[in-house]
Amino acid sequence: MKQLLKWSLVLLAGGGLYLAAQRWPDQVLFWKGKAKAEGGAKAARPTTAVVTPRNISFAISAAGEITPAEQVSVRPEVGGRIDKLPVDIGDKVKVGDILFTLDDRDLQTEKAQQQIEIDGSDLRVVSARLAMERKGLEFHRTQDLFANKLVSQEVFDNVANELETAKNGLAIANNTLERTKKQLQIVEDRLFKTKIVAPFDCTILTRPVSVGQAVSGAAGVNSGTEVLTIADLSELIINAHINQADVTRMQVNQKVQIEVEAVAGLKLFGRLDRIAPQATIRNGIKGFATRIIVKNDEKSGLRPGMTANLTIPLESADNVLAVPLAAVFTDQGSRFTYVRQGDRFGRVPITIGVSDYDFAEVTSGLVGGEVVSLVTPAEEAAPVEQAFGAAAKGGGKPGAKGAGGKGGSGKKEGGAGSSGRSG
Repeated sequence: MKQLLKWSLVLLAGGGLYLAAQRWPDQVLFWKGKAKAEGGAKAARPTTAVVTPRNISFAISAAGEITPAEQVSVRPEVGGRIDKLPVDIGDKVKVGDILFTLDDRDLQTEKAQQQIEIDGSDLRVVSARLAMERKGLEFHRTQDLFANKLVSQEVFDNVANELETAKNGLAIANNTLERTKKQLQIVEDRLFKTKIVAPFDCTILTRPVSVGQAVSGAAGVNSGTEVLTIADLSELIINAHINQADVTRMQVNQKVQIEVEAVAGLKLFGRLDRIAPQATIRNGIKGFATRIIVKNDEKSGLRPGMTANLTIPLESADNVLAVPLAAVFTDQGSRFTYVRQGDRFGRVPITIGVSDYDFAEVTSGLVGGEVVSLVTPAEEAAPVEQAFGAAAKGGGKPGAKGAGGKGGSGKKEGGAGSSGRSG
């Protein structure tokens, strides 16, 4: 009973599937429709093209990270405690504006002490000068007396020595005054360095410290404490690694198109600023580091750290005769195309100029309007197949005889050619 019920269900399902296939063949037998569509697409693929003028441009694509053109890690030159920190992350600061200040009370006290030292040194200089002038007058009187034989040589020599001692005392007092002034200048320089201002118009990127935190100077450990990181975001740079095969056709100051994935629809143009003189290897590819400069509009949304996609034009030609790359064939280093001549196709040597990934400029050999073949014609393909078949059986190479006396096969340039470049 169970077997009978099972077979009954199978027959009913099969009959239903048959009726559905008769009524809706495209939906039920979908795989046949797919195969038919693929066959139609293959049959509809063009095998010829017309030589016409067109614009050709070849460009390469690269990716790079956006960084500020000018970025500075702000560290104090002297140690101290953060007294004022009026800026925060994202603030825009003009050149000369205060970024932060250090507590300067100790330095102010030291400055006052140095000023007192200077005042005392000034008094010592005045005293030493008066003493020297007094000894100078005494020396002149003693000199006159000695000339008139009224004092002895010993007295005259003692007065002369006292004058020299007074001069030395004045020199020492002046040196002391200069030293105290230099010490005051050092204190004033340290005071000046407690107030840090913006060196250029900038934006605050990071602020890892807060008010009241003690920081070390640039001469301390690890070159001092980083208080802020600032950058000029009006001009950004993009560093990219360009393949060595393409860099020879790039030029400094050429225009570069920039797209940023993080900002939908944003397209900018930058300038190629620098190409490294020496190659480096990155991700297993030998190339050259390049730097692109782009002016940044605050409304664009462009920020450091974003990834930029670059399009760098290398070659272009406007309104030139062009053929699809599929129509370009090579034979022993010579390039040619198959041009329709009556009811057959014949070889025509051509010279290739600028090419992209689809078309190649024809600089000589064609005049325009010709119909060229995108595949090897049947009359050319058969001798080639016979030649290669004979070579495979006999172990030799296909020669001119097997290829209809034309010397080898007509190999298609194919695809994107030599990476879309002219040869």
